[in-house]
Amino acid sequence: MESEDDMHDANDAESLDDFYSGETAADSDDLDAADYEFIDNDSDDSDDLTSHRYQQNYTILTEADIRQRQEDDITRISTVLSIPRVSASILLRHYYWSVSKVHDEWFADEEKVRKAVGLLEKPVVQFPNARELTCGICFENYPRDRISSAACGHPFCGTCWAGYTSTAITDGPGCLMLRCPDPTCGAAVGQDMINLLASDEDKEKYSRYFLRSYIEDNRKTKWCPAPGCDYAVDFIVGSGSYDVSCRCSYSFCWNCTEEAHRPVDCGTVAKWILKNSAESENMNWILANSKPCPKCKRPIEKNQGCMHITCTPPCKFEFCWLCLGAWSDHGERTGGFYACNRYETAKQEGVYDEAEKRRDMAKNSLERYTHYYERWATNQSSRQKALADLQQMQTVNIEKLSDKQCQPESQLKFITEAWLQIVECRRVLKWTYAYGYYLPEHEHAKRQFFEYLQGEAESGLERLHQCAEKELQTYLDADGPSKDFNEFRTKLAGLTSVTRNYFENLVRALENGLSDVDSRGACSRTASSKSLGGGSSKARGGRGKGTSSRSSSSSRNLDDSGHWSCEHCTFANVRSATICQICQQRR
Repeated sequence: MESEDDMHDANDAESLDDFYSGETAADSDDLDAADYEFIDNDSDDSDDLTSHRYQQNYTILTEADIRQRQEDDITRISTVLSIPRVSASILLRHYYWSVSKVHDEWFADEEKVRKAVGLLEKPVVQFPNARELTCGICFENYPRDRISSAACGHPFCGTCWAGYTSTAITDGPGCLMLRCPDPTCGAAVGQDMINLLASDEDKEKYSRYFLRSYIEDNRKTKWCPAPGCDYAVDFIVGSGSYDVSCRCSYSFCWNCTEEAHRPVDCGTVAKWILKNSAESENMNWILANSKPCPKCKRPIEKNQGCMHITCTPPCKFEFCWLCLGAWSDHGERTGGFYACNRYETAKQEGVYDEAEKRRDMAKNSLERYTHYYERWATNQSSRQKALADLQQMQTVNIEKLSDKQCQPESQLKFITEAWLQIVECRRVLKWTYAYGYYLPEHEHAKRQFFEYLQGEAESGLERLHQCAEKELQTYLDADGPSKDFNEFRTKLAGLTSVTRNYFENLVRALENGLSDVDSRGACSRTASSKSLGGGSSKARGGRGKGTSSRSSSSSRNLDDSGHWSCEHCTFANVRSATICQICQQRR
């Protein structure tokens, strides 16, 4: 495959179109360092793309970060409202750790807030001179030093307090809003009482609930949903993409907490996951591949060659698979036991039209779903394999390649970047199949354009994957430094950059609902190949080598199958066509 062996000419902007249209780069020169820089910044909007790509609208939080933020918020409320830290923490938990909400409510009506939260200014009951007090739970008398109470003053012994708090902590995070054991009292029980009366095990549990509440009760923070991950994410809501990449390497959607799924929206992902796990496809399979017993109506799959079917006990009804009639009625007058012609007669009379139509619809629906699901699952498998290859590359192969090619590991980052891009592109490509499944059937122009863009993405990703996997292996197997390793570096870095730009623009196009294709099926003039990562036809950096590519013969745009690519929408038209079938532009 020549496009794999020859290097793309970085100064010929048409070469980027060639990359995704399957054409080979003829008479390409070796790429020097300046050429690589040019490829990496190929698009006119490269600065915007770069800033968009690395703009992070979230912060990953460790457990230490969470504790520090929690302590800072408690300190802020305690200082501003002049209340103890325990009371400040109770207030913050009640208002979901929103400092501004606490301030607003407190200064609007302090008495109302105190009553709602359970922060009493003075005890409800007092025993100033009593030496012994009666526990309100076990009704035993105890010396005053063995009695404890919340801010309300209701007396309870240490044993009853320990049992009360232990039961509440065992029941779960609800212990954070614990109130006085007296049924008529609403005084809050803070962490100071827990630390004083609970066992060490219960204290640890309470502390974990207290820490987790800062994330789980706060609308701006969430835990990473990856199994075993203890990182949390602080997200700036309304700041663009919902995609989040945790330090554990798991990427997920902030909005629905499913794995990252751009360009598909959360609603489509929910429908797709439900469809993959629901019984709907089982019913479709049953409808498409079985028939009901005429007597007991249980579905039966035909697993042998003859048409004589016997239902399973206790029914045991014998019938003909073709016409569903009783087997006892079959003989020479119906065409023979194994050649029933009554079915064809009944079909011609329309007896089976509705049932057959329903069965055909189920079969077509099942085949269509299977088509998209298999490709969705295959790209998921490829992504998992790429993740394993990436880990192998980072832990073993980079060091090995560094020794063999006499290159410092810092100069081999382009390989890791290529594998990271492959992993990301596999994820995007996987979800384009869910996108395609729910794309309306009647929107033929959009479907045709989508399938073309998806095919180009597949092709470009395969080029990058093959270069990073197979071509790299030759340098890993080499006995010593290779003269053309720098050429390989430039090629792989260039493919990574071009593939990244194409997929980013593809994601934007799909998220915009392929708005370049209007309701009449025509593609907007703005949907040029440049907008999907095809590059610009302008000469760059003062070099004019690429300026003549557009003025060459029209056969320049023909690919190996004889199709020509439209310069406006990149659609591959048949050789005989003079007008693009999508955007109606002349050749």
